[in-house]
Amino acid sequence: MIRAAGCVLWRHAPAGAGIELAVIHRPKHGDWSLPKGKLEPGEQSREAAVREVLEETGMTCAPGAELPTARYEVAGRAKEVRYWAAEATGGGFRPNREVDELLWLAPDAALTRLTYAKDKDLVTAFLATGPAA
Repeated sequence: MIRAAGCVLWRHAPAGAGIELAVIHRPKHGDWSLPKGKLEPGEQSREAAVREVLEETGMTCAPGAELPTARYEVAGRAKEVRYWAAEATGGGFRPNREVDELLWLAPDAALTRLTYAKDKDLVTAFLATGPAA
């Protein structure tokens, strides 16, 4: 089993109305997704989610409510990804080896931009619980 963790990373919209979600572009896969990655040996899922957000987006975050776990297969191996809602608390994006672009989008635009149905389902679950849950 491949174990991974990630976040639906959000912030208050700079204009003061509503929220924005972080959506990342991974050139290796040519996709738009949510920040996530594999657990390191001995690492807890929530800790890994915060680390992956920082590594992929440059943002620190405060994890809140746990969201539904995604389960799927990758190259014939089962993969489980635990997710949290997480408010961005600081930092700044710099393109890196894994992620070459980060967009802060309104929820509807994020749903349109995301490549995978499982990510869209997570955003929908996040919106149903509310960002401060």
